[in-house]
Amino acid sequence: MNANMISLRMERQCFIKKADKDEYTALYRDTQPGQNVYWNGFGEPPTLAFRADFNDMEFNRNRQLNRQLIKGRFAGGNLGWIVPEDMELFAALYRKPLIEPTVGQRQILELIEKSGPLNIQQIKEETGMLVKQITPILHRLQEAFLIYEDQYDGEWDRGWYKFAEIFPDADLNRYTRLAALKIVLQRFAYRIVWFDTAMAKSFYRIPEKEIRLAVGELVAEDVLAASDSGFLLKSDAELLKRYEPEVMNFVYAIHRNDFLYKAHEHILKDMVKSMTEGLDYDHEPLQYLLIDGEFHGASVGHFRNGPYDLNDIVCDLPDAESRRDEIVQAVRNVNYGKMPLRFMGNTLHAPR
Repeated sequence: MNANMISLRMERQCFIKKADKDEYTALYRDTQPGQNVYWNGFGEPPTLAFRADFNDMEFNRNRQLNRQLIKGRFAGGNLGWIVPEDMELFAALYRKPLIEPTVGQRQILELIEKSGPLNIQQIKEETGMLVKQITPILHRLQEAFLIYEDQYDGEWDRGWYKFAEIFPDADLNRYTRLAALKIVLQRFAYRIVWFDTAMAKSFYRIPEKEIRLAVGELVAEDVLAASDSGFLLKSDAELLKRYEPEVMNFVYAIHRNDFLYKAHEHILKDMVKSMTEGLDYDHEPLQYLLIDGEFHGASVGHFRNGPYDLNDIVCDLPDAESRRDEIVQAVRNVNYGKMPLRFMGNTLHAPR
């Protein structure tokens, strides 16, 4: 990617100029399904970290409460939040029909259809099944878009409904998977500017051969244009010819459920693996360093409830040492002020 593409990507991601609520709503729609902060965001609303000029966690908490964000199992069976008007679109992408339900699946589905909404404790009392048996059944029925989990707040006692009761007008066959892919790939292209099919696969968790087919049709329709080994919107190809890149000077520590991380996950895992090879302390990537619009390293250590073990910060910038204080502070900002033990293998003795 060249400097123009990087700058436009950061502009479209609202890192250069933070989003107001209207811009944020559009950004959220284009980067669905949204997720909460990796590891320590259990029960919290989804966020688009560092992109809003307001508290987007509270904004999305209110959207959940008003059912303007709804929960489902989407990419790879992961929990995510989408806007309800896109339910049919994401059903086309991720619905896993239940062809031959098990006895337990039929039992719980019929119970919810007749007596719902029910929470897990009520299902346990009605069926005599254990929670560890009930939970995977509910998840599978959820993936089939047969039931809906109404999580409108952070409480754990949530009701499970018959899907059609909450979404009586939803046509789950409105889109083919190919048609749905073509829609979301245009949104993806707008927000990430340049992409290849491996990036789209990494984010959407859909087989690359299907993504290639959708991309091929969008190229044939003059919506996308080929660029090096990837693609961008044809309108952006023209825009970039006259685009003046912004000067960028920022460091953000990006969590592992972030849109940008997910789109680059296949690349970033290998990048950090090469930077941490041979370290004799825990060095699992905790957050990834977005520096001036590109990923250049990570904080590494060990996930745990409460503050993580921040054992080191690794970085591939040639001038990393000159930006040490800025990088360390970015990591501290997302770790409750905790000081990493090391920077590039060298012990940090005191906050800087």
